[in-house]
Amino acid sequence: MRNLKRALSLGLTAAMISGLMVMGSSAASYADVTSEDNQEAIEVLQAVEIMVGDENGNFNPDQNVTRNEMAVVMSNLMEYNVASYKDTSPFTDVPAWLDPYVAWAWERGYTNGVSETIFGAGEALTPQAYMEFLLRALGYSVAGIHDYTTSLDRALDCGALTAGEARMLAAEPFLRCHVAYVSWYSLDTLVSGSGQTLAQRLEEKFPGRVHLISYPDYESPSSALVRM
Repeated sequence: MRNLKRALSLGLTAAMISGLMVMGSSAASYADVTSEDNQEAIEVLQAVEIMVGDENGNFNPDQNVTRNEMAVVMSNLMEYNVASYKDTSPFTDVPAWLDPYVAWAWERGYTNGVSETIFGAGEALTPQAYMEFLLRALGYSVAGIHDYTTSLDRALDCGALTAGEARMLAAEPFLRCHVAYVSWYSLDTLVSGSGQTLAQRLEEKFPGRVHLISYPDYESPSSALVRM
C-alpha cells in the first residue's frame, strides 16, 4: 500500500447528485455495483461526468471495455469539448454519436485505428492499450516512439500506477470497474510539463462542487480505495 498525498473530496448531496444525473441514474443507485467493484471510484467519476452507466441505470462493472468507451472516457478525463470534431474521423466503423470523440483522440495522437479506415470501435481493450492512451494524454508517451506493450511499466515510472496495480491489471481481464479505478487515481497524476494534476483541472471545471483537500499523510479508510 502507499499513502495518498491528496484526496478528491466531493459534496455528494442529493441536490448535487440530481444536478449531475446522467440517463436518470446516480452512481449511488447502481444496483449492479458493490464495494468489490471499486464503488467509490465509480461514484466519483459519475459525479464529475467522466464515466457513467447505461440507460437502464446499470454500470456493468464486470463488462469488457471497448475502444469506443475508451475514447469517451479519455475525452472526459481531459475535459475536452469534442463537438468541433464532428464528421472529421477517418474511420468508417465509428457510429455518428461516437465520431467526434474518436476524431479528437485520433487527431491529438492519443489513439490510432487498427487500419487507416477502421478504428475497431467495438473491440475489447487491453489494460496495456488503455494505459498507453492515458500516458499519451498525460504527455508521457508519443505514438510511434513508445511500444504500448510496455505501458504498465512506464505508468509506474510517472506515478499513474503502483506496482500492485500493474500486477493486478496484467493478471485479470480488463473490465469497466478497472477503468473506473485507474481513471480515478489518474486524477492525482501530474500532466507532463503543466505542474497541474487532472484533479486540479476538474476543480476548475466544477467550481464549488469538487475541491481538493491536502493531507500530510492521508490514507483512504476504505479498502476499496487503498492502493497496493
